[in-house]
Amino acid sequence: MKIKRIVKNNTLIKILTKHFVIICIFSSIILANDRPTYQLNKTSADGDYTHYTTVGQIGMTVTNFGIIGEGYNNPDQPSCMYKQYPDNIKEQVEHFSYAGLWIGGKVNGTPHVSTAIVDGVFPGASSGFEFTFNEDSIKVQSSITTDKKYSPEAISHQDFVTSFRDYDHPGVVEDHNPLGIDVYLESYVWNYSFANAFVILNYKIVNNSQYLPSGPFDIDNVYAGLWIDASVGNMNYTSIYEPGGGWSWYDNLNGFDETVYDPMPNDEYDGYPRNIAYQYDVDGDNGYAESYIGFRCIGADPVPRDKWTSYYYQWPWTTSADLDYPEYVMPMNDAERYQRMTHSVPKGTGENFNSEGYPNQPKSWMILSSSGPFGSEQSTEDTTKWILKSNDTINVVFAVTAGRWATNEIEDSKNRRELLYANSDWAQKAYNGEDNNGNGQLDIGEDQNGDNIIDRFILPAPPPSPTLYLESKAGKINLYWDNVPEASKDPISRKQDFEGYRIYARRKTSTSESEWTQLAQFDIDNEFGYNTGFEYIRIKDEQGNPSFKVVNSDTFYYKFENEAILNGWPEKNVYAITSYDFGDPNTGLRSLESSKLENKTYVIGGRQVNDNFELKVGVYPNPYRTSAEWDGIGGVRDRMIWFTGLPSKSVVRIYTLAGELVKKINHDGNTYNGSDIERLKDISEQNAVFSGGEHAWDLITDDDQAIATGLYLFSVKDTDTGKIKTGKFLVIK
Repeated sequence: MKIKRIVKNNTLIKILTKHFVIICIFSSIILANDRPTYQLNKTSADGDYTHYTTVGQIGMTVTNFGIIGEGYNNPDQPSCMYKQYPDNIKEQVEHFSYAGLWIGGKVNGTPHVSTAIVDGVFPGASSGFEFTFNEDSIKVQSSITTDKKYSPEAISHQDFVTSFRDYDHPGVVEDHNPLGIDVYLESYVWNYSFANAFVILNYKIVNNSQYLPSGPFDIDNVYAGLWIDASVGNMNYTSIYEPGGGWSWYDNLNGFDETVYDPMPNDEYDGYPRNIAYQYDVDGDNGYAESYIGFRCIGADPVPRDKWTSYYYQWPWTTSADLDYPEYVMPMNDAERYQRMTHSVPKGTGENFNSEGYPNQPKSWMILSSSGPFGSEQSTEDTTKWILKSNDTINVVFAVTAGRWATNEIEDSKNRRELLYANSDWAQKAYNGEDNNGNGQLDIGEDQNGDNIIDRFILPAPPPSPTLYLESKAGKINLYWDNVPEASKDPISRKQDFEGYRIYARRKTSTSESEWTQLAQFDIDNEFGYNTGFEYIRIKDEQGNPSFKVVNSDTFYYKFENEAILNGWPEKNVYAITSYDFGDPNTGLRSLESSKLENKTYVIGGRQVNDNFELKVGVYPNPYRTSAEWDGIGGVRDRMIWFTGLPSKSVVRIYTLAGELVKKINHDGNTYNGSDIERLKDISEQNAVFSGGEHAWDLITDDDQAIATGLYLFSVKDTDTGKIKTGKFLVIK
């Protein structure tokens, strides 16, 4: 699925190319519109940089060489956009051009840092772009059983799985002392309404230094971090793709939020700092950029939470000296980079700093969010030292989180960051998971009873959406579904908390959640909800007793009829049925609803098969007029008429008045999916439901020519009986 970004007064031009070049950076003192959007060097850009998250509200590009984001090079692909499915274009904000993994450690006392990307590189240089990919492309998998990418191994609603390394390109990357590591990345996103504003990056780091001429060796005190070239802005307001569009890299400010995350505020447990490195647009761009982007380390293994610390640094883009902030400068080598990863930026006072001690002058501020020390075992001689032994593995997990401003305050504040906290805390809760007794975890490594954690990346979940079956009839769509959600249990509470069903419809062309229309809601009769009961939708036999409908191997117990449907109109009909629970009053968790994406189904209304062949065959619209609303905004191959009242197996022939055959159509109502014409190809790929008794034609002849204005004759032959019926239709251009 491609997202067409809405850009004001601009024709979108796809400029993504196979090989990127690094652009020369001359100075940090550059006018806002003159700062180049630097691009990837060839050693990295040969990899996979076309995958981005489409589940949830963050659309973020993930590559197979350690970089996230796509550099604002392709207007059709988000770099890190939130919300990617907005109710209002003011909420569709980009947050960073590129970000990338940094891993540092000491080898025989000397700092080594492997970086996916850095700022301040020079033309043709490869220093800083130090990872190469192991796999040619990213593997995609989903935990949603109805998704085409479903896998029982999936963790989230959309996983990206890839790996990269830093040890096999001597001579390609200049001035690089590799750590000899393989990095395995899994990214996770969910489409739950309470958990759709973060992306989890789960890095598994393996010491494979035996592949280096100098190896194998141990790595002391490993630190992992994310380097981010953040720039919060809305392409609908000031587009970087539009010449003179007003995009500015230099109207942002950073901060480091150390407020405490306490999952059990009524318990004796005191929690731990959130440590969110964040950025925001200073003035919100007239309401078009009122959004935060935040980065947070949410866990590591096997190092316990109380043994590692998070650090934060910032500096102006490519700046090695800054008169306003002399200590806030870009690290230029491994020693300086390791120092930045292991120390937080010094807080300041005075006119150049805000009340929290961070710079208050807008610039193109870089972010470095790092954590450590990590290792596979603790030193017996120095308890502050961790060692990643050769062939050993560690896990470090980060969360990229976005959140709208929670208040209308002009200045940044803790109150204004409340939504960022809420979204980031759900990422932390997902990581914390459960212990072997089903208890929610308070700390990372063990729960409050000292039990080991066995299930991570667990979230409260609504009941699954039911299996949906649609039946297309003339002017009506019948929806059938099963009762499987009613027996489901929440993965956290372990309670059977199903409450009811909601039925939705929308147009195919809409992408916003707000454009779904709720047709009906049915709620079980208990102490929660509306208590409508299910009698209205329950399938019953002729005596009025509960019954069911079997289609293939699926059994359906409920039915809902949606009437007054326009036949043959492909943009009009998309349906979904969700399940929802009653929440958890004890913890304040509100009712959760399953995703409409789980059983979203396209359907074309129309007459069912006419196997007795007694009903009238026909054509609609008749007369057919080009350029009508029916044709949409497409070209000549997007035109469409429908032959209706067809037997399940039949042949349709179209003739001119002179008797010349212009088109022959073989129809099979059991398999027809519209794939033979351009207008319906996109929904045929989505397994759309067709009535079986109708067939579309794009008014293109067997000789691949558009038909002319005039009166045409047609015949329909039932291939089983040999019976033939005829008719005529008029085309007006």
